[in-house]
Amino acid sequence: QVQLVESGGGLVQAGGSLRLSCAASGRTFSSYAMGWFRQAPGKEREFVAAVRRSGGTYTYYSDSVKGRFTISRDNAKNTVYLQMNNLKPEDTAVYYCAAATVFFNPDYWGQGTQVTVSS
Repeated sequence: QVQLVESGGGLVQAGGSLRLSCAASGRTFSSYAMGWFRQAPGKEREFVAAVRRSGGTYTYYSDSVKGRFTISRDNAKNTVYLQMNNLKPEDTAVYYCAAATVFFNPDYWGQGTQVTVSS
């Protein structure tokens, strides 16, 4: 069992930056691939980014955020991050952290954190 708690969301102007964090409980954090999804009002939840268990360069992004967002993980701190730069109003959504044993089919979800980008 893994519990995920996101933080770092908020209100930012277009062009600004935010860093989301997701803290995981348990001693098996390094056994999971980690990812971020988002859901805007009236839309389905969509994939944003993911990182394999070993981290490093094994990262994957949706086309809509590639070049602006960076996912990373610190296995010593049981934490995954999402650095979001050059934010756009269309990035406004609830962002969810997810953990997966099979890349990338989430087994566990966080409660979500709101990101709002004003124009």
